[in-house]
Amino acid sequence: MTLGPLLVDVAGTELTAEDRRVLAHPLVGSVILFTRNFVSVPQLESLVREIHAVRKPPLIVTVDHEGGRVQRFRRGFTALPPNRTIGHAYDLDPEAGRRLAWQCGWVLAAELRAAGVDMSFAPCTDLDYGASEVIGDRAYHRDPEVVAKLAVACMHGMRTAGMSATAKHFPGHGAVVADSHKSLPVDRRPLEELTGDLLPYRRLIANGLSSIMVAHVMFPEVDDSPASFSRRWIHQELRWGMGFTGAVFSDDLSMGGAAFAGSVPERARRALAAGCDVLAVCNDRPAVLDTLEQLADAADPISQVRLARLHGRPMPGRQDLEQTARWVECRQAIDHCMDAPSLQLNA
Repeated sequence: MTLGPLLVDVAGTELTAEDRRVLAHPLVGSVILFTRNFVSVPQLESLVREIHAVRKPPLIVTVDHEGGRVQRFRRGFTALPPNRTIGHAYDLDPEAGRRLAWQCGWVLAAELRAAGVDMSFAPCTDLDYGASEVIGDRAYHRDPEVVAKLAVACMHGMRTAGMSATAKHFPGHGAVVADSHKSLPVDRRPLEELTGDLLPYRRLIANGLSSIMVAHVMFPEVDDSPASFSRRWIHQELRWGMGFTGAVFSDDLSMGGAAFAGSVPERARRALAAGCDVLAVCNDRPAVLDTLEQLADAADPISQVRLARLHGRPMPGRQDLEQTARWVECRQAIDHCMDAPSLQLNA
């Protein structure tokens, strides 16, 4: 059985009979975990084993685990700083900031891989315009050059720990006020004014980025569809213009920002037609069931190859991981940055 395009969630800390039926459907290819799916590291390891055992090749198990306020698993995991803290460290000492970004990426990925999780949707590469509350301190910096350097360092850290990185939210969510979880944000800048927002993606792609998540943000000067439903953005700009050959994830199609495209099955069809390889449908099991029923066979051999590359590489278990000098060194650096006073810059 091949990996299908749907990314779905599961109900709790172990699989239900309905979860198993959904995960066995050929249109499903990946699973996203949330805080409700986590009690402890051993429980998480057991849940991931259950998911991986449902079918062959195993489903890709994912999570939003960036650090700061977006960290789904807490107990037994390193508390990671928000990206803005890493950006502040870069302002004080660029080399130390890049090293901290690498260390955070490595710890993030190493601890998740030790539990069997294949990938995290990180790093966030939006620019810190100070406009978007939903992005806020999830952004590294206002300067796109700094964001690019820190995001590349994070990606290399994750890769060393056996995990692919996912840059988000393409082409940029930082300059809009509206929260795409609730409504459709509109960015009225023309394409030539988006050069800075796109620069981190160009650098990450040049360094072998494996996947990108596309935002539910409308850029009416570029296209009349939100980026997540736009062939102009995904094919013309991202694939052809920037040379990206990895997997493209839609942001959650259950979000308010995706309502532009109709019902969730209609959203799924439009996102596929626009060029998305993976369609996220989260926290709405009826919508998942409707989409499984209504979405036609979406087998795309190229997409399946892109997805297969996202499985995590084998890494040590948690007990062995915590005995390594690298884990101890990275933990100490992260704990130190979390304890440090935040940098205040005068206007």
